[in-house]
Amino acid sequence: MGNYQGMIPEGAAGDGPHLVWDWNGTLLDDVAAVISATNAAFAELGLAPITLELYRELYCVPIPKFYERLLGRLPTDEEWEVMDVIFHDHYSRHRVGCGLTEGAARVLGEWRGAGHSQSLLSMYVHDQLIPVVRGYGIEREFVRVQGRTGPSGGSKALHMEEHLKALARTVSPERTVVIGDAVDDAVAAAHVGARAVLFTGGSHSRASLEKAGVPVVDTLREAVEEAARLVA
Repeated sequence: MGNYQGMIPEGAAGDGPHLVWDWNGTLLDDVAAVISATNAAFAELGLAPITLELYRELYCVPIPKFYERLLGRLPTDEEWEVMDVIFHDHYSRHRVGCGLTEGAARVLGEWRGAGHSQSLLSMYVHDQLIPVVRGYGIEREFVRVQGRTGPSGGSKALHMEEHLKALARTVSPERTVVIGDAVDDAVAAAHVGARAVLFTGGSHSRASLEKAGVPVVDTLREAVEEAARLVA
């Protein structure tokens, strides 16, 4: 399945502000499923379950580095492959019980209704992401929905570069704000010359997010308001 791309409004690049939304932990309130899947993967190596608080304190990308913080060493290639398969199998079963983050559908609709554009960029597998987003009834809000097509465990920076290149006709990095729940979202934004706002409802603690040096907020409405201020 190719990248979903909705109707992109006509106009010169950079005419208006653009939001790039993260999916897991930002628009999708799936942190409980992520913790459960992480603990299933850890159990394979005989590790004790991790709490939400510890997860948010130690989480980082690339994911093998996160596992190193918990193991005291990088997982072997064989361990990584096993843990990755178990994580995604477990997550897929539990994701179906997750809902959108509070206020997500409303802020997406209001932003699009105001005549602004937005897209979704995720490290979730692309061919799985498209039907999942469609199932939540919000696909129409985005001019582009793009997931990961390569190996798991990497950073979002190059993925973001590809995403904005595909939108270059109407979107400029200087007028773009990335909204996500991880420090890697801020790193990816900086990589392409965009701004970032980080949301505390997902993978990182507030203290961890604040180290990125970008605005940190507790709700998606605050995230959009801050994004609008950044590109005003």
